Amino acid sequence: MTGQRNIARGGINWRLIGWTVAAALLLMPVLAMQATPEVAWGPGDFAAFALVLGGAGLACEFLMRKAANPSYRAASCVAAGAGLLLLWANAAIGLIGSEGENANLLYFGVLAIAVVGAAIGGFRARRMVHACVAAALGQAAVPVIALSAGWASVEMVGSADVLMVSGGFIALWLVAAALFRKAAQSAQ
Repeated sequence: MTGQRNIARGGINWRLIGWTVAAALLLMPVLAMQATPEVAWGPGDFAAFALVLGGAGLACEFLMRKAANPSYRAASCVAAGAGLLLLWANAAIGLIGSEGENANLLYFGVLAIAVVGAAIGGFRARRMVHACVAAALGQAAVPVIALSAGWASVEMVGSADVLMVSGGFIALWLVAAALFRKAAQSAQ
């Protein structure tokens, strides 16, 4: 509704841009398959990726409709993007070793923390801060747990790479938390 009013007044249709970006992301593997034989996606791969992209897009739309606050909207997209990237990277290549490494299943716990925390908090900005911080802590804990439990060797993990990638995801969760915090403060 808000997007339609903005278009009528000459504004930007962010929904159209978002779904166009999602469609472009879905086409990237098609282009990569033309360029190199190393990328060989089948129909199941495209279906799974479409499901992940669609889920992230719908989550972003749902959260953006919860408030008109620009900080809340930005936080929603950052959080949905972090979840999408985490799911995609983990399923496609695996963050610890390869995609077949069981330690990677722990990253689904990070997504569960974010989703369940947001739902329990009623998607309110102040409580979304807690859900995103909890997801960041979960993200930090996964490589530590995997190594401590002996589920993955340091050689398999490539500890510097995993720490760098985890640090990037932690940063995304914390940026989302900071934006939700700003939204909560402006609502007071």
